[in-house]
Amino acid sequence: MADSEIEIAGSRVGDLSAEIRRHNSLYYREDRPEVTDAEYDGLLRELRSLEEQYPELRRPDSPTQRVGASVAGTGFATAAHKTPMLSLDNAMDADEMRAFDQRIRRMLDRDDDLEYMAEPKLDGSAVELVYRDGRFSQGLTRGDGRVGEDVSANLRQIPSIPDALPESPEPPPEFVSVRGEVVLPLEAFRTLNAARRARELEPFANPRNAAAGSLRQIHDIDLLRLRSLEFRAYALAEGTPEANASQWENLETLRQWNFLVSPECETCQGVDGAIRFYAKLLARRSDLDVEIDGVVIKVNPLELQHTLGALSRSPRWAIAYKFPPEQVATRIEEIDIQVGRTGALTPVAKLDPVRVGGVTVSNATLHNQDEINRKDIRVGDTVVVQRAGDVIPQIVRVLLAEREGRIQEGASLKPYSLPSACPICGGATIRLDGESVTRCPNLDCPAQLKNNLRHLAGRGALDIDGLGEKIVDLLVEGGLVGRLSDLFTLETESLRALERMGEKSAANLIASLERAKKTSLPRFLIALGIPHVGATMAEVLAHEFGDLEPLMAASAAEIEEIEGVGTAIAESVVRFFADSSNAAEIQRLRALGVHWAPVEAVATDTQGKLRGFSFVLTGTLSSPRAEFKQRIEAAGGKVVGSLSKKTRFLVAGENPGTKLQKANDLGVEIVDEAGLEALF
Repeated sequence: MADSEIEIAGSRVGDLSAEIRRHNSLYYREDRPEVTDAEYDGLLRELRSLEEQYPELRRPDSPTQRVGASVAGTGFATAAHKTPMLSLDNAMDADEMRAFDQRIRRMLDRDDDLEYMAEPKLDGSAVELVYRDGRFSQGLTRGDGRVGEDVSANLRQIPSIPDALPESPEPPPEFVSVRGEVVLPLEAFRTLNAARRARELEPFANPRNAAAGSLRQIHDIDLLRLRSLEFRAYALAEGTPEANASQWENLETLRQWNFLVSPECETCQGVDGAIRFYAKLLARRSDLDVEIDGVVIKVNPLELQHTLGALSRSPRWAIAYKFPPEQVATRIEEIDIQVGRTGALTPVAKLDPVRVGGVTVSNATLHNQDEINRKDIRVGDTVVVQRAGDVIPQIVRVLLAEREGRIQEGASLKPYSLPSACPICGGATIRLDGESVTRCPNLDCPAQLKNNLRHLAGRGALDIDGLGEKIVDLLVEGGLVGRLSDLFTLETESLRALERMGEKSAANLIASLERAKKTSLPRFLIALGIPHVGATMAEVLAHEFGDLEPLMAASAAEIEEIEGVGTAIAESVVRFFADSSNAAEIQRLRALGVHWAPVEAVATDTQGKLRGFSFVLTGTLSSPRAEFKQRIEAAGGKVVGSLSKKTRFLVAGENPGTKLQKANDLGVEIVDEAGLEALF
C-alpha cells in the first residue's frame, strides 16, 4: 500500500476526529448542535469506514470508541457510572436493519426469528438515576459514558422522578440504577416559549435543548422549566429483579416503581415485526406529545443481551432505527450575521417561509464559511431544507438547475463571504488556524457583552456573587455597563435606580465587586474568556509565566513549547493579547483595582531524582491526585494534563481508561503507585 495513500487517509481521520469531537462538545456540553443528526452520523460512518480499511489509524481515543463528551471544566461535581452509559449504533433504512438482525443471529448461531423490544427513540437528555435503599440518591448526565455530571439537585425538581421506590409488592434492591431520557413535552415547550416571548426573551430553539440546558443550570435556576420536564425510563442498569427475563419485564418493573415509560413500547417478532413497528410509529410521530427521532430496537431476552455483550461505544444487542428528516424546497432571501458570546459570527439564511414537519421555517443556520463554500450557498438560491432531528432547520443542498435558470433570467447570484468587519461593533474579524469559525475578538462588542459579563462573574472566574443573568440584563440595557471594566465603576446610587434593585441588593453587589478585585492570575485569565483557555490551561499558563506581563509578551512559539499546549491554543492566546482593545480593557481593569499576587513557583528539589521528568496521572489512586502532584513537583518533576511524546511517565491507578493504551502507543513508560514510590 502506497505511503501517500495512508498519509491521505490519516489526514482525513484526524480531520474527522477533530470535527466529531467538536460536535460532541456542542451537543452534549453546550446544548447547541450545529449539524443535523444525519450529517453527524455521516461523519461518524466515514470515520468508522476509514478505520476499518486502515486499522493502524484507529486510536483508543477515537470518537468511534467513545461516548458523549468529557465533563471536565463544566462546573458540576462528577461521578462515575457503575455501568457505562453507552451510545447506540444507527440503522438508516430497512436494509441496515436487516443487516443488524443477520449479524446478531449469526453471533448467536440462530436461524429462527428473534424477539425484539421496540421503543420510541426520545429526543432529550439521557440521565442515570441512582437509588440506594429505595431512595433517590444521585442523578448523573451521560457525560463521556463513564463519568457524568452530578445534576441531582435539578433532577429532584422534576415531578415524574420518584423520591422513593415503593416497598410493595416486594422491597426494591439496595442499589438501583435507572436509565432514561429527560424530555420536554411539546405542550410545555409551547407554553414556556409563549411566556418567554411575552417577557421579550429569546424563545428556546427546540425541546431537546430546553430540556438539556435546564439540567445544566448552576445559577439562576429556572424552576418553572425544570418542573415542566418529564423523565421517561427505558432501562435498568443495576437492580434488575432476579425474576425478570426480558426487557419488557424490566419496563413493567419500572412502571410498578412509578416511573413513566413510553406507552408506545411493543414486543416484535423478528426483524419484519420491528420494521412494521417503525413504519407505524413513523406515521404517528406528529401526533405524539414528545419529540422522537426514531425507534430503538433491542433484543428482548436479557440472557441473549448478556451473550451478545457490548463494544467500547455501543451494545451489540440494540440499534437506533432513525427516522428520515422531512425535506422541502424554498428560496434564500438574504443572509444575516449573528454574533455569539465568544464572538463567533454565525451566518443565518433568511428563507421564504415554508412548512417543514408541521412547523413554519423562515431561518436556517449556515454554521460557518466552510459550510457555505462546501454547499456553494448564495443569496437567491433555491435550496432543500430539512429540520435536523425534526427540530433545527438546516439547508441540505442547493438546486443548481434553479440557479442556472435564474442566472439566464438575469439574476446575479454571487458567492457569499462572511464580513471582514463585525456587523455589531465594526471591529476587524479573525479566523484562527485550525478553526472553522470567524470571530470578532473585541471583548466589549455589544453582541458579546452580556454573555462575557456572565462568564467573568462565574465561579471559576472572578466569582461575583449576585451578578446573575437578570442583573446583567438590567446593567447593560440600563446603560450602566458598556464594557467589562465598567462593572468596577458601579456605585450604589446608580444601581438603586434600576428596576427591581433595592438598596440592600445594590450594596451587596458593590461589596461583591469589591471582593472580586482580589483574585488570582488563573482566575483572571479565565475571566477574560480567551478562546481555548479553560481552567486547566489557565493554571498551566499562570504557573509557567508567573505573571500576566511575561505571558502577554510571549510569542506563539514560546507558548507552544509548554507541554500540553498546542498550536491552536498558543495562537489564540497571542492573538487575544495582540488586540489593542483587549489590551486596553486589561489595563483599565487593573487600574480599577483588579489585582493578584504573582504565581509562586512550586518549591522543588533542583537535584531531585524527578528533575526534568513529566508525569500524567490517570485512574483511581490511593490518595487525591493533588497530593501526588505536590510530591512529584516537590521532587523536581512536572505533572501535566495530557499525554504526548514528551511525557516521561504515566502513573496508572485502578481503571486507568484510554490513557493506558495511548501511553503504550506513544512509548511512554507506565508505572503504578509502587513504581512511583520507587522513583521518589
